[in-house]
Amino acid sequence: MRAKLALVTTSIAVLVGAAACTTTDPYSSTPRRNNTGTGVIAGALGGALLGYLTNTSDGEQGRKNALIGAGIGALTGGAVGNYMDRQQRALEAELSGTGVGVARQGDNLILRMPSDVTFATNQSSIDPRFNAVLDDVAGVLNEYDRSVIDVIGHADSAGSDEYNLDLSRRRASSVAGYLVSRGVMADRLFVDGRGESQPIASNDTPAGKAQNRRVEILIRPFTG
Repeated sequence: MRAKLALVTTSIAVLVGAAACTTTDPYSSTPRRNNTGTGVIAGALGGALLGYLTNTSDGEQGRKNALIGAGIGALTGGAVGNYMDRQQRALEAELSGTGVGVARQGDNLILRMPSDVTFATNQSSIDPRFNAVLDDVAGVLNEYDRSVIDVIGHADSAGSDEYNLDLSRRRASSVAGYLVSRGVMADRLFVDGRGESQPIASNDTPAGKAQNRRVEILIRPFTG
């Protein structure tokens, strides 16, 4: 999949590196164009910031290099599982009763944020009532900084493919931007949207569509 950086002039500060390169999408393992070297977004977004938010232009390897350069040590051996266990417990404690699910897949953690608690209908600006939840997420991510973060937006099947893809990307960008504004290191992040291509429930029912409208945060241990 090819994703381009789209920027709309807003009152927020946006720092963008212009170096273009080819990177590998960690979700699909397919080459994609990454037109941003550096990006920081804060507050409400007028556009979408996609790709690796690193200070290098080498995609996933650039993200690893940035963390090493920042003095964040890689996890090894049995320390990986223990570290992710503690991070999982911290997230579960903070997110209990918020509507955000915490799932475990091996040593990876997945936070699923349904749109009905995160965004208004067809909107990409975060509902202010959800800010406190993202504050808690950011707090845990800052405490457990030996991990990398993929923020991926998803949509249901209502509307056109193009619209759903754009909306999913803008929502993912809003979540990522908020986390960065709360101190989460931008170099840890990868941001993109999948539109309606990866449902987790049937789109034939309202309940299923509600599950498919979501932003997922994949948290993976940094192993160098």
